[in-house]
Amino acid sequence: MRSTILFAGLSMLVTGPVAGQSLYFPPIGPGTWDTLSPASLGWCPDRIDSLIDFVGARNTKAFLILKDGKIVIEHYYGTFTQDSLWYWASAGKTLTAMLTGIAQEEGYLDIDQPSSTYLGTGWTSCTPQQEALITVRDQLTMTSGLDEGVADVDCTDPACLHYLADAGTRWAYHNAPYTLLDDVIANATGTSFGNYFNTRLRNRIGMDGLWLPLGYNNVYFSRARAMARYGLLALNRGIWSTDTVLHDTAYFTAMTTPSQGLNESYGYLWWLNGQPTYMLPGLQFAFQGPAMPDAPVDMVCGLGKNDQLLNVVPSRNMVVVRMGNEAYGALSVATIFNNEIWQLIEQLPCATGVVAHGTSAGWELYPNPAKEVVHLILPPGRDRSAVELRDAMGRSVPVRWTGDGIDVSGLDRGLYTVLVQGGRSEVRRFLKE
Repeated sequence: MRSTILFAGLSMLVTGPVAGQSLYFPPIGPGTWDTLSPASLGWCPDRIDSLIDFVGARNTKAFLILKDGKIVIEHYYGTFTQDSLWYWASAGKTLTAMLTGIAQEEGYLDIDQPSSTYLGTGWTSCTPQQEALITVRDQLTMTSGLDEGVADVDCTDPACLHYLADAGTRWAYHNAPYTLLDDVIANATGTSFGNYFNTRLRNRIGMDGLWLPLGYNNVYFSRARAMARYGLLALNRGIWSTDTVLHDTAYFTAMTTPSQGLNESYGYLWWLNGQPTYMLPGLQFAFQGPAMPDAPVDMVCGLGKNDQLLNVVPSRNMVVVRMGNEAYGALSVATIFNNEIWQLIEQLPCATGVVAHGTSAGWELYPNPAKEVVHLILPPGRDRSAVELRDAMGRSVPVRWTGDGIDVSGLDRGLYTVLVQGGRSEVRRFLKE
């Protein structure tokens, strides 16, 4: 087997509140992270290799799977190693969400207070009345109402922060209000954001890494195992072994469940799978169905630019980490690549019949991305009259059938949705190259 598969060593089990199961926590500081044999999970070697090869072919640098806290798969590609650092991009937003909860728990801030309580008045170009409506919770949920259509969406200067709608009435993925949460935390706690993060979160779970300023953004860099450690903390709902990092269970629940009714697939800076609808960055349209239909419905994710992925799945006691460059070039949408990874993860057990790549719920859509034709095998009981095609803005696009697929050669590059209506609507997305 060509993939790097790790096998079981000594174990240290700590009972945690995750599905009544036991979780292992690796030592803080020097020590070996225990492993779990894929054979003990009934995973087929050839299917593991297929997963490793598929992920690697899409510009991946690091790929890890934890089960019950132990490493089952850990693979690095090219010159990237276990000691290499990489950026989390927007997957790091989940770190800020957890830290905000800790700061509130310690009495430094209240997420329902206006952001100006901690940033001072005039942090936007809004009127005082408009600005006063924006709370820390709005920063956490991407509902600030500030206009993301400015020339530089990352710009945090007041001149870049314009009123578009009342806070809480519009969901839009906007980096600038999120980035200013760092200043909210620093001003509220009276220390630097980095110092508060290190003492309250990073050091307590044995993470490495640091925040680096990139333009207006504050981006986290670390080894892949640091991201896996944080995923394990989230899997155990803010508890690391016997150390409760976040005591506020109500905050954790709110952070990892729908935070508002505008984008049901967004919590406090965490993406949520299994919801009835979802929105994507840059779009003002709610797609039907879960964001990643082939992944577990209870999965919560940190999703970052160029397909940085942190998946936490309580029902499986699993954490999945992927670091690297964009999987599909400039057209990458993290939810698509993540869904494809889960199609292969679901086929790892030898007892599971092999399903063609891209198959789920009785139907297929391939290839993805597509240039000329998207081939469809429809779910049982559905015919072509049930098929709709929509562009990234949710607008209907005429379906031009050719053979067993849809001719997409004349479509503009971008993201498209195939919706199959019926008793249970089925939704898949593809990229047109």
